[in-house]
Amino acid sequence: MSSGFSIFVVVVTLLNIAAAVWLLLWMRKRRGEESSTASDTTGHVWDGDLCEYNNPLPRWWLWLFILSVIFSLVYLVLYPGMGNARGTLGWTQQAQFEAMQAEQERKSQAMLAQFADRSPVELTRDPQALAVGRNLFANNCAACHGSDGRGAIGFPNLTDNDWLWGGEPDMIEASIRDGRQGVMAPWIDLLGPKGVDDVSAYVLSLSGRKAVSGNPATGKAQFETICVVCHGVDGTGNPALGAPNLADNIWVYGGSQLRVNESIAKGRMGVMPEHGERLGEVRVKLLTAYVISMGGQHGVTTAGL
Repeated sequence: MSSGFSIFVVVVTLLNIAAAVWLLLWMRKRRGEESSTASDTTGHVWDGDLCEYNNPLPRWWLWLFILSVIFSLVYLVLYPGMGNARGTLGWTQQAQFEAMQAEQERKSQAMLAQFADRSPVELTRDPQALAVGRNLFANNCAACHGSDGRGAIGFPNLTDNDWLWGGEPDMIEASIRDGRQGVMAPWIDLLGPKGVDDVSAYVLSLSGRKAVSGNPATGKAQFETICVVCHGVDGTGNPALGAPNLADNIWVYGGSQLRVNESIAKGRMGVMPEHGERLGEVRVKLLTAYVISMGGQHGVTTAGL
């Protein structure tokens, strides 16, 4: 905080302590020092004879207040509380938080060590590993892919055996560890609205669907000119580029013609953040094992899990 605001905090703090001390001194009168006369009342009277008296605090109660003032002064010397003063102990909440994090990480690493030398496929057969992976998924992946891994508009379903970047265990692990970035260029300027309709009509026909508008035959010629580089001649995609399969009727951004038109016209920018540096190698393997256990991987049998 600024030096001016720091001075303000110090002044207000000291004034509050001084006010508390003054109040205690004002209430220090011992019982029996003065007779209980009308002058000892506050002046509040109810029903003609029920008076409110101004008696001193019980001594034990008064001493508790005194001890509270002493405690506050000691605390302000030892810990931050007087503006920018750090206190003689040098304590900060950031340092305590980092110490707690380090201790928790030490305990976590001791627990994770048992999984370090095992592959993700092996870990799919370990209930404890899958339990840890489920917690990691809930904390790091569920916000995008859903708690059940079935995704949402713009976020892939991890349970349907359809993968943009490949569904083999090592490819899943690479996606989690290094992240992915898929780019679909916008084509509205080149194709125009009618061309977008035609291409989307052809794309939908690849999975046996009929479009509301557009000419699939014209769209096929345009597709073979500008789209085959990424999606292939038959539209089945290219995992090396993250180009989706357009012939399986599975859609990341929605499969209605309106959604397909939007993807072609405006393009898409899909980003999967990398988790390797933040989570570490073992946690990435556990996450991979849990994603495999969802049943959407290639070439791994999870029967009985």
